[in-house]
Amino acid sequence: MSTISGAAQGLTAPPPGLVPNRPSRILPTPWRDPHSVSKEQLTSYVAFLEKACEENPKSADLRTCLGMAYAMDHQIYKSSDALEAAMALDGSHFFAHLKYAELLYRLRALTRAEEATKAALELAGNVWEIGLARKQLQEIRRLMREGSQRPEFNKPLLIPALSLAGLFALGSALVVLWK
Repeated sequence: MSTISGAAQGLTAPPPGLVPNRPSRILPTPWRDPHSVSKEQLTSYVAFLEKACEENPKSADLRTCLGMAYAMDHQIYKSSDALEAAMALDGSHFFAHLKYAELLYRLRALTRAEEATKAALELAGNVWEIGLARKQLQEIRRLMREGSQRPEFNKPLLIPALSLAGLFALGSALVVLWK
């Protein structure tokens, strides 16, 4: 297993809170409470991870950490891109799949989050990872039952649009003929 410190060799010291000698299977969590992090700390952590990703473009661990940091900084599109890149680099990376599913869950795209969490569950390598994925899947399904998901627009809108246009044309023709 690679380590974060091995992936970030040659970089300046990581921001306080990053545990550099931890194995890649357990990603570093610099802060347990995202509300206790100052904007400056988060910015320096994101900059550190961006530089580490530039120097090690094939590290799924660094991309996953970067995606998590972007999510904490409320940069959703960058977070999604980083997590998708991590999954593309290593299709069997449990945390990349789990954190991508968590991002979808927080955005209330629950159907996609459920699919992504199931994929993460298939990749779980130990009981702890299975427990994380199952707990997330349980929460997603609870929210789906309660109906607190964003609606999916997966049906074609051609027929309703043509019907509306036809009604407007008919209404205009009736107004012109009425006068």
